[in-house]
Amino acid sequence: MFENLSDKLLGSIKKIKGQSKITEQNIQDVMKEIRFSLLEADVNFKVVKTFIDQVKQKALGQDVLLKVNASEQFVKIVHEELVQLLGGEEAPLNFKGPLTTLMLVGLQGVGKTTSAAKLALHIRKKLKKKPGLVSVDVYRPAAIEQLKTLSKQNNIPFFDSNPNEKPAEIIKKAKKWAETEMVEVLILDTAGRLQIDQELMNELEGLKEFIQPREVLLVADAMLGQQSVNVAEGFHEKLGLTGLILTKVDGDARGGAALSIRHTVGVPIKFLGVGEKVSALELFHPDRLASRILDMGDVLSLVEKAQEVIDEKTARESARKIAKNKFTVDDFLKQIQMMKKMGGMEGILKMLPGAGQMMKKMKNMAPPDKEIKKIEAIIRSMTMKERENYKILNGSRRLRIAKGSGTQVQDVNKFIKQFEESSKMMSKMMKMGPGAFGGGRGGMPF
Repeated sequence: MFENLSDKLLGSIKKIKGQSKITEQNIQDVMKEIRFSLLEADVNFKVVKTFIDQVKQKALGQDVLLKVNASEQFVKIVHEELVQLLGGEEAPLNFKGPLTTLMLVGLQGVGKTTSAAKLALHIRKKLKKKPGLVSVDVYRPAAIEQLKTLSKQNNIPFFDSNPNEKPAEIIKKAKKWAETEMVEVLILDTAGRLQIDQELMNELEGLKEFIQPREVLLVADAMLGQQSVNVAEGFHEKLGLTGLILTKVDGDARGGAALSIRHTVGVPIKFLGVGEKVSALELFHPDRLASRILDMGDVLSLVEKAQEVIDEKTARESARKIAKNKFTVDDFLKQIQMMKKMGGMEGILKMLPGAGQMMKKMKNMAPPDKEIKKIEAIIRSMTMKERENYKILNGSRRLRIAKGSGTQVQDVNKFIKQFEESSKMMSKMMKMGPGAFGGGRGGMPF
């Protein structure tokens, strides 16, 4: 979503590379380009003006820090101001009492129902609280059925609403159900419209007064850009929003909504929807997003993802095998599966400092995930005996594997050679001690 903006910002910043000091003269053209890049990304013009003024104020006349050149100093200033623009720090959900009620609002078609299920899964997995879901969208029985299906698929308690009842009556019954089921967080999926209208707002205002929710969260579509900001302002004026969930952040939107909405509306972004899967919800960290935009990486999020999908026992067993040079092709396949759960090789690379620009230079090469997919096909075409001992692979076996995986024999030969060389290299590194190889945990052979 932010790739185009990131490229332009970094391209602008490079223009002061090598300067010993940031001055009004060498910064003028850079700030002009940054201003244009932000406007092109559909960032609100008032937000752009505030951001540019703040960066100028901090940057002009600053002496370059010891061993830090002007461009690095400028990146630091831009990063700090981006963080502030995005809200400064993360805004966790507000819980109180034995039952916390969260009310989700938004227009029709923004992913509100899916976001309700995503939020419930996040609360259960990350916050270790028992969530419950209920839909009060009595105008669209299909929305109730959708939430019911998502609840069932993810083993989340669900109160089966009756679309013939009024929303207030449904909520009254749902609260009693929540107490019986020992639900700690009740998430309400409310009705939406194609656009804001007085009838919708009056209904939501009445529901809010009746429910007294701890949070009123607006689900907004990041793909709509500036329109999402206008929608957020409309909902906030009537309902007093406490937070925002931006959906479709993984799309090809220009990024303006994420950069504008917090500053313009004055309500914190709490979550980002980064995919269609119910697990694709991220807690919003302003500093991490700012780092991603400036290609400074997001190692903390990468570590958190790794902790979610990597089994400690499996990792230690892999490390032990690597140290003894007994790491098999089947072990490698298991690591490919874990890597895919983390977003694939490209997803991992994007979170490493400087990886964005590095991947641009590699654009004429085969995408990393495409190569991994080819390797996975090769491994899956091998018998278990061959995976456990690749040395038995003779010419006829390699030809069979190539045909079974839709590749060439030279692709099979290349994979085996890379696997053998990297396994030997990693075995040597492991024997040198934990410091030489990330503390002794199992890693990718190449």
